[in-house]
Amino acid sequence: MSSFSSSSKSNNTTQQQQQPQEQEQKLSHVLKYHNQTKHNFNNYARGPHGLDWANQPNPFRRYISSPLFPLLHFTPQQEQQSPFYPSLFNSLPSPKPISKSTISQFLHDSLALSAWKSTSFSTWSLRVNPSSGNLHPTEAYVISPSIESISDTPFVAHYAPKEHSLELRTQIPSGFFHKFFPPNSFLVGFSSIFWRESWKYGERGFRYCNHDVGHAIGAVSMAAASLGWDVKLLDGLGFEELKFLMGLHVFPEFENPLRAVKGKIPEIEFEHPDCVMLVFPSGGSVSEFDLDYKELSNAILDFSKLDWIGKPNSLSKEHVCWDIIYKSAEIVKKPLNLEDRLVVEPFQRSGVYSETETESFYKGLTVREVVRKRRSAVDMDGVTTMKRETFYQILSHCLPSGSEAGKKQRRQSSLPFRALPWDAEVHAALFVHRVVGLPQGLYLLVRNEDHFGELKKAMNPDFVWTKPEGCPDDLPLYELLRSDYRRVAKQLSCHQDIASDGCFSLGMLARMEPTLREKDVWMYPRLFWETGVLGQVLYLEAHAVGISATGIGCFFDDPVHQLLGLKDSTFQSLYHFTVGSPVVDKRIMSLPAYPGPGVDA
Repeated sequence: MSSFSSSSKSNNTTQQQQQPQEQEQKLSHVLKYHNQTKHNFNNYARGPHGLDWANQPNPFRRYISSPLFPLLHFTPQQEQQSPFYPSLFNSLPSPKPISKSTISQFLHDSLALSAWKSTSFSTWSLRVNPSSGNLHPTEAYVISPSIESISDTPFVAHYAPKEHSLELRTQIPSGFFHKFFPPNSFLVGFSSIFWRESWKYGERGFRYCNHDVGHAIGAVSMAAASLGWDVKLLDGLGFEELKFLMGLHVFPEFENPLRAVKGKIPEIEFEHPDCVMLVFPSGGSVSEFDLDYKELSNAILDFSKLDWIGKPNSLSKEHVCWDIIYKSAEIVKKPLNLEDRLVVEPFQRSGVYSETETESFYKGLTVREVVRKRRSAVDMDGVTTMKRETFYQILSHCLPSGSEAGKKQRRQSSLPFRALPWDAEVHAALFVHRVVGLPQGLYLLVRNEDHFGELKKAMNPDFVWTKPEGCPDDLPLYELLRSDYRRVAKQLSCHQDIASDGCFSLGMLARMEPTLREKDVWMYPRLFWETGVLGQVLYLEAHAVGISATGIGCFFDDPVHQLLGLKDSTFQSLYHFTVGSPVVDKRIMSLPAYPGPGVDA
């Protein structure tokens, strides 16, 4: 095992030990937020009564007066110059050096626009990284050593997807990367604008912002892998370090009101720092590298003294503040952890159902073709079936530990889950509708086998827990009950046909309250990140085998738990998904991502 390890073990001011009473109060608030934002058959979570189109947030953040450095675009011929999609799950190619070309490819294949859509009434953009309601609360920052044709010095830049350009925010000290990180590495940071999501979804928007962070982590991990780069969350850093690293301290301080309010609240458009990831060459000699979080924190906090360029643009004229979102975000802020150890697990290949059938499963598509052609299906045909072998192959790529004989699923060491530093906490309860050779019914994919006993004890005692026919030995998939669940799946996903009209749908079950007690309440958003990474794999797998998928944020929480026999907050459903054949609306015209129309979406 190679590892970045913190060389500072003493003086752990991370977490001045919280009093048990304070921890319990924080946990109580998080559970209150989670329960208050549940949808139920007789009432939905609090949100707007209709959409205020006049104040729909601008989906593109820009920093006015920041220097803009255009990145490179790629021709259809260059689309083919990308690795064969399933090959990345087996091994990563040799790492490419950081350059304007490789940074352009990396962002083009992870966070850029993927298309413009147009009808007679409106035009809107789609992106490589999916978003709830296509609202895109996630903003991205590149913190990098000098790159020829972009900057002669190390820099922090905001990524502007509409222009596929980097907006230079500041220059940083020349020794920063050399002192703390391995050669040929850089950082990518994510922040969330809660207002963008709550404009449509109200109080539940905080959940969806964190789904989107997870999708972005998955998108970045896949794009990096195609260039031979590995990705790891620097989760020892705290909220304050992230804020100064991305220059988000320039936003006015937001004072949360005591109740939901409406009006002109421009400070609500601030960006909440979520996470930062190290992108570095795969397979390198990183085992000798130590990460001193204390010194790194001090260096980052000094970023407040740098000359930050650009004023953030305004997104809406008027706003609604759903106060519980901002209270919850405050409570789950992660502190600096000086004892955190950044472990980089050896790359673990994912399971392959059949070496001979891999080409036929994945239609010969490259990584770039898959990630850039991914779309969220709006409707599914209710007819198309999937082979059992294809189903097993898709689920094999959803496992965190990959495929290693005799080893349990637990550690997240396969692509793209290896970006996450914690053991898997999310499982999948599957409704199988149209998989040839597999009975219709309810199934469970156990993604951390240490939880098997806990899951079995918590769930309906009538579940049979048998391995389905033809299921690979190293795929921890269990049949629970045979039945036609199409009507139930639709009903549980807010009466949406799409949940019953695909080949299969699922609910992602997180081990929630025990995780928050064992680690701390800052794990709450991270559980949603893990569901987003899993959702990103499902999106890509579906498109790679020639069909489609859709994330479903609207579902009836407790009725899902009742169906499974869950009685408390030990396991909670955080995200639903459906995979099947899309119905394409031919009235909508598809246009190239670049150059796009000259008007904002």
